[in-house]
Amino acid sequence: MDSQQVTLETSSSRRRLLLRLKKYSFLIAMLPLALPMLLLGAGKATGWVDLFAWGVPVVVFGLIPLLDWMLGQDALNPDEQTDVPHMNNELFYRIMTLGWVVAFAWVLVWGMQVLTSGTFTAFGALGWIVSIGIVGGLGINVAHELIHKDGRLEPWAGGLLLSLVCYGGFKVEHLRGHHVHVSTPEDASSSRYDQSLYNFLPQAYVRNFLNAWRLEAVRLKRKGHAPLTWRNELMWWYGLSFLALVAFMLAFGWLGAVYFLGQSFIAFTLLEIVNYLEHYGLHRRKLESGRYERTTPEHSWNSNYFLTNVFLFHLQRHSDHHAYAKRRYQVLRHHQVAPQLPAGYAAMVVLALFPPLWKRVMNPRVEAYYKGEEHQLG
Repeated sequence: MDSQQVTLETSSSRRRLLLRLKKYSFLIAMLPLALPMLLLGAGKATGWVDLFAWGVPVVVFGLIPLLDWMLGQDALNPDEQTDVPHMNNELFYRIMTLGWVVAFAWVLVWGMQVLTSGTFTAFGALGWIVSIGIVGGLGINVAHELIHKDGRLEPWAGGLLLSLVCYGGFKVEHLRGHHVHVSTPEDASSSRYDQSLYNFLPQAYVRNFLNAWRLEAVRLKRKGHAPLTWRNELMWWYGLSFLALVAFMLAFGWLGAVYFLGQSFIAFTLLEIVNYLEHYGLHRRKLESGRYERTTPEHSWNSNYFLTNVFLFHLQRHSDHHAYAKRRYQVLRHHQVAPQLPAGYAAMVVLALFPPLWKRVMNPRVEAYYKGEEHQLG
């Protein structure tokens, strides 16, 4: 056996070991489900329950960016021939995402019970709703993974999770709208160069909702059905959201409605902030035919910080996801050719809340990426 072959086998063995270690590091993605319970316990132990009610945003947008910076980046990609086939078939990865759906439904009800127990003042109650909402926003990321899969179980589980945060339309609009029109002016979820978050959000809320109904109406019309029919899947998802709202109202009164709608608003707002940063300023060039160029990894911002990547089921490898939408989260790859964010999503979400700082950091990166064709940025 020559030295080159020995080197290759050693490298392959090391990659497999790292992939196995990374497999179990995805358990970190279950942490958001436990955070409210852990923080509530810490609050009761210290007597600072109201402060710890705000703990989830502190951990997600404060502690995680710091740990991201300390732990660094991860460019490990699975081998397409030797790693991807068996990784795709490992039940472990599916149990993680499907289990998330069941666990979040429990956390949602449990969180309401805590809220009505008299544990918090008004300040703490508001923080608790924000915290549960952020967990729901992270749940939308799980739903995003599920709705892209074939079969019935995973897409329906994703739809159920979206219904628990009143954003069932995302299942339709994301698959049939965003992935078709990404990084073009036609896309409701792609922010434009120099557009502020607060200009983007109202448009995203409205356009995503309306686009979902329009796309579903088109689908039904092709099959000879009217839009307002039981065959319209949006009727089911929003119907489930309505039933959940009624159940919370009957069980917990007006506070139940405030809690359910409040956590939903926080959850889908977090989703749209992430949408804002994922494609900011990037565009697909228009061809002479009038059509847009094919979607490639260059049309999404990538971030390869290890902790946020496993925390978000590899969502930050968004470039590979858009180029190959059916790939499961565990086999998504890092593309160096894609534009790279300066930090992980957790830090970038905070930066997006301050448009002058966001533009100061991101606009030069967009301009550098499109150097020589700046006229297209308008």
